[in-house]
Amino acid sequence: MNAQFSIQELLARRKSGHALEQPFYTSQEIYDLDLELIFYKEWLYAIPACQLVKPGSYATVRIGAYDVIIVKGGDNQIRAFHNSCRHRGSIICKAREGQVAKLVCPYHQWTYELDGRLIWANDMGPDFDPSKHGLKPVNLRNLAGLVYICLSDTPPPFEPFAQLARPYLEVHDLENAKVAFSSTIVEKGNWKLVWENNRECYHCSSNHPALCRSFPLDPEVAGVSADGSVSAGLQAHFDRCEAAGAPAQFRLEGDGQYRFARIPLQEKAVSYTMDGKAGVTRQLGRVALPDAGSLLAFHYPSTWNHFLPDHSLTFRVTPISPTETEVTTSWLVHKDAVEGVDYDLKRLTEVWIATNSEDREIVETNQQGIFSPAYVPGPYSPNQESGVIQFVDWYALWLQRSLTPFQMAAE
Repeated sequence: MNAQFSIQELLARRKSGHALEQPFYTSQEIYDLDLELIFYKEWLYAIPACQLVKPGSYATVRIGAYDVIIVKGGDNQIRAFHNSCRHRGSIICKAREGQVAKLVCPYHQWTYELDGRLIWANDMGPDFDPSKHGLKPVNLRNLAGLVYICLSDTPPPFEPFAQLARPYLEVHDLENAKVAFSSTIVEKGNWKLVWENNRECYHCSSNHPALCRSFPLDPEVAGVSADGSVSAGLQAHFDRCEAAGAPAQFRLEGDGQYRFARIPLQEKAVSYTMDGKAGVTRQLGRVALPDAGSLLAFHYPSTWNHFLPDHSLTFRVTPISPTETEVTTSWLVHKDAVEGVDYDLKRLTEVWIATNSEDREIVETNQQGIFSPAYVPGPYSPNQESGVIQFVDWYALWLQRSLTPFQMAAE
C-alpha cells in the first residue's frame, strides 16, 4: 500500500472533533507530504521587515530542503533568493543573519549584487554570460512590515489575505519598529502539536502562571464558535476599538487559514507583563486605547502573532523533522525606544520567554505520549478546544484537497 493511499484512508476514517491518528504526528511520509503540499506551496511568514535595518542586512530561513536568503537591497527593497550559488551550488550566507556589502559565495568568490545579479565570476571564459547566472529568486511580499515568502514558482494569491490583514496591521506601524529581542527554540514535537497547543487555553491555568496574569482564560478568545457568533461582551470590545480607529472585529477567512481578532486582556491589564502594565512607555503604532488588548492573528501554517498598543510579538513556526519544530519569537518596539529608558528588556520579555518554555515542555510531553502503541485519538472539548478543532479541520481538508492533484502529477 503506497503512502498516499494510506493517508487517504486515515483521512477518510478521521473522527470529527477528535485528535488525529498517530502517523500524522510521527510518520516521515506524512511529514514529507506536509512539506510538499503545504509548506512548499503556501505563503509563509519569514521575518519582521524591521529586522533588516539597512542595505546589506540579511536573514536566512530554512524550510525543509530549501535555504532562503532575505536581504535588503541598496534601493531599500527587500528581496529573497535561494541560498545556493549558481556556480556549483554552495551555500552563500552561512549565518542566520548578518550584514554584507555584496553576496559573495565563500567557495570561489562568485559575487552577487544585493538584487541577485551576478557581477563577478573569475576566469569563466569569453562565452560566459553573467546575466544568465543570477541568484534564483523566491517570491516575497512585505505586508505592513511582515515579510512573507512562498517557495512555489506558482504561488497562491496573496492579495485576498493582504487586503483583509492590512487595516488591522497598519495601525501598529511595524515599518517603524525595531527588534528588541528574538529567541529561537526547538520543540521536540510535530508542528501540528505546536499549533494545537497554541489554539487553546484549556491548559493555561495549570501551566502558564505568568501569562495568566494578563491573558484571558475565556475560551471564546482562542476559540471559534460553530456559527461565527461572538458574545455581547466581546462584541462591545470590538465596537469600542473600532470606534477608536483600531480594527478589531473577529474575522476568520481563507477557508479558515487566517484569522484576526482584537481581544481584551485580563481586567486592568494592558500588556503581557507580570504586573499587567505597559512594557514600553514609547508606544508602537496608533492604537488610541491603552486597554485595546491584543490583536491576535494567525496564518496557517507558519505564524501566530500578538499586536498590542505598546509593542508587538511575532511567532514563526517551522517544522524541521516529523517530531521537531522550530519556534522563533520576536519582540518589536518603536524604533526610537531606548532600552533602559523606555523599556526594561527583562520585564518586556519574561512572560513569553516563560510561556514558550512551558509550551515546549507541554508539546514534548504530548509527543512522547503519542509515541505509545496504546495511543488512541481522544475527543476535543467543544467549548475549550474549538480553536483546535478548527485547526485540525483546516489541516485535514487542506491535505485532502491537495492529495488528488499531487497523486495525479506523480503518476
